[in-house]
This record gives sequence, C-alpha cells and structure tokens, in this order.
Amino acid sequence: MAPYVRRTPVLDTDLGLLKAESLQVTGSFKPRGAFNKVLRLLEAARDGGPPVTGLAAVSSGNHAQAVALAGRTLGLPVAVVMPEDSRPNKVAATRDLGATVVTEGVTVESRQGRLAELLDETGYQLVHPFDDWDVIHGQGTAALEILEDHPGVATVVVPVGGGGLISGTALVLKAAARPAGRPLRVIGAEPEQAPDAAESLRTRTHVHRPAGPTLADGARVPSVGERPFEVIVERGLVDDIVTVPEDAIAAAAVAMADRARLVVEPTGALAVAAVLAGLVPGRPDGTTVAYLSGGNIDPRRLSDLAATVHSA
Repeated sequence: MAPYVRRTPVLDTDLGLLKAESLQVTGSFKPRGAFNKVLRLLEAARDGGPPVTGLAAVSSGNHAQAVALAGRTLGLPVAVVMPEDSRPNKVAATRDLGATVVTEGVTVESRQGRLAELLDETGYQLVHPFDDWDVIHGQGTAALEILEDHPGVATVVVPVGGGGLISGTALVLKAAARPAGRPLRVIGAEPEQAPDAAESLRTRTHVHRPAGPTLADGARVPSVGERPFEVIVERGLVDDIVTVPEDAIAAAAVAMADRARLVVEPTGALAVAAVLAGLVPGRPDGTTVAYLSGGNIDPRRLSDLAATVHSA
C-alpha cells in the first residue's frame, strides 16, 4: 500500500504531539485500510480466488472516499451506501472520486440492510469500514510511523467509532511494547452521545446501543465490530476508553484551527478533545501522541462551530 498512501507527520504543536492523519490522502486515515483490503482481494483473485468485479461500502463519509479512491486508482467500480443526512461535502467528494452513491431513504439504522441489497444486486466485494482484519492491519500502519518518529512515546490517544483505527493501533503498539518491557498505553476517545465502546470495555460485554446526536458523525455507530471487540476487550489491548462531551469536541475542533493552524473535523478532534479536557492523565516517563483522524469539514460548518465556541 506504500505507493497509494501518505506517510503523515507527528507534528509538535501548541496543543501537543499530533499524528496528522487529517493530512492523509482524502483527508483521513481511512485509505490505509481500504487500500490494504482491496490489494489483498486482488492478490487473492490472482491466486485463483473469486474475481473482483467491483467494490461496495457503507459509510458516513471518510471510508466512502477512501474506497472510492482505491477503486478509481486500481480500476474498479465502486458503490457506496451513505445515510441521507451525511455531510454534503463528504457525499460530493465521494461522487467526485467516481463512486455511485446511494443515499435515498438511507438512515443510520437502515444502511446495513440497504448495503445487503446492494451486494446482492451488484456482486461487488465488500470493503468493511472497520470489522475486517485487512482493514484493521492497514490502519495500524499509522502507529508504526508513530513508533519510528517518537520511539519514546508512552501514550497514544485514538478516536473510536467502529474500532478499526484503535484496534490496528493497539495491535502494533502492544507488540512493540512487549519485547521492550515497557508500558505503552492505548487510550480511546469517543463521544458521550455514543459511548458503546467505553461501556463494552467497562462491562466486558459487546454493547449495542443507538448513538445520540453528536458533532462527531464518524463515531456515530451503535457498536464496535466483532474483530475490534476481540482486540479491545477480549485480548485487553486497549487500556481505557474515555467519553468526551459535545462542548469539548467543538472546542477542540476550533482550537485546532486557532492554535495549531490545522483544519480538523469534530470526529478527527476527539483524541485532542479528550486530552484538552483532562480526561487523559499524562505520564512522567514519556510523551503523549493524539491522533487527528480526519480533516473533512465544510468551511462554513467550521465557521459556525467557531462562532458558537467563541461566544460561549
């Protein structure tokens, strides 16, 4: 996947060390997993597996763009199911990359059913946004870069939606920490309005619950996937998951522009929000790196958020 994704920097900013996946191609970490999955599918087809006639996905936006880019780059048609209330800039960007986008009548609750219909209609291969080992392993490559850039890192804070990014991160970081014999914490951050991952870790059961209204639309899922649940809870590779209030998410997204001179969407700012809100205590034996998982926010929406935060 190296020819298709960008090696993003860990930036030293006024808000701390930030893994800037908002600067990744398509503006989020998602192409790492999407390209890894599609390249694996094509490799399997060359070895006698089922042919890959096209790609299908379900997404609120960032994964949709990543799969659309992978399809366009590798010469495959793409169809994506997106909820009707998805951010217009993300829908437009997905279409601009050549994908067929299905939104009519699609809600967060009904999108899986519409995806199943689409798969039956097209025969395309599914590229799941988070519940797939190839996708998870692709997302983990960002953590490899963190270790190369900051080998003394002690804590990595990761936004949590479906769990793909934090699972890939945890697999990489805990494998690196084990032979070194040093603690290396992986902390998740998700909205208070969608606390299923935190509740799953706390209760050690796979919690499924509808998400409430949240600025962090990329984390608006009812549960983490089966494979992320295995990594996070059953294998115990995630140390903690904290929940972030909506005002802190908004403030973090605006602070990224005001103080770090970076454009980051609310979901992408979840990890920074957790740190700024004091939900992630630091460690004296090393540094903390927070992920910026995405930067796909409409400028007018960022302006509205800034006006709200600055007037508070």
